[in-house]
Amino acid sequence: MPLRDHFHDPIDSYCPWHSFHGNWATKMVDRLNEAWLSDQYVAQGERQFGVPVEIDVAALERDNRGSLLAGMNGENGENGGVATAAKVYAPPAPPLSTPVGFTEPQLVEVKVYRGRGGWHLVAAVELVSQANKDRNETRRTFAIKCASYLQRGVSVVVVDAVTNRSGELHNDLCDLLDLPAPARWASPTGLHVAAYRTVKAGDPVRLDVWPHPLAIGAELPTVPLWLAADLAVPLELEMTYEAACKSLRIR
Repeated sequence: MPLRDHFHDPIDSYCPWHSFHGNWATKMVDRLNEAWLSDQYVAQGERQFGVPVEIDVAALERDNRGSLLAGMNGENGENGGVATAAKVYAPPAPPLSTPVGFTEPQLVEVKVYRGRGGWHLVAAVELVSQANKDRNETRRTFAIKCASYLQRGVSVVVVDAVTNRSGELHNDLCDLLDLPAPARWASPTGLHVAAYRTVKAGDPVRLDVWPHPLAIGAELPTVPLWLAADLAVPLELEMTYEAACKSLRIR
């Protein structure tokens, strides 16, 4: 099934890109787990839109200890002691203070882990959102995320089918890593998929890249998803994309 434009009408109104990408990621996870990954590995999907809400560990610990007055009668403790308030610390005014705008993360990922009991991340598939290409800061943030994976030896596949934003994410990564001119590549359509892995067999570390242009109306390629230096499985983009389109009745 040829690639559709999921960022403009009529498809965008019928099925917003984040709904489709979430479904597509699920199809990738299912295909990898059912057909290609041994029991030593597992693929999982992850979605995040906006700033996540996290539980403060310190607050949780305070809740577990209970109230300062728990078990006391009035103001006295069980042994008749008088409860006293904890000392209050008043920090000085900050010497430096400035407004800052944090980018709200929008991501759909497929992650592959290795191991039982203590899972170890070995590969990640990044489905690019329009926010990832929105401006220079967000493109740099995306490049930093991919670079941090690669530095840790985690292979990365970037799938960029965003038609309503421009930007060459591969070259942003090259800029961040200060790579030479031969490593740079630009898709003629502005859309692409690229598979990356780092090879640490020698010094310096080598970055291998498998870039492919994408085009609306054309089929998607199959690219390698590296689980180890000598082990890769196929990431079947066309098969999983078609399954997602059928699931959401996109024709």
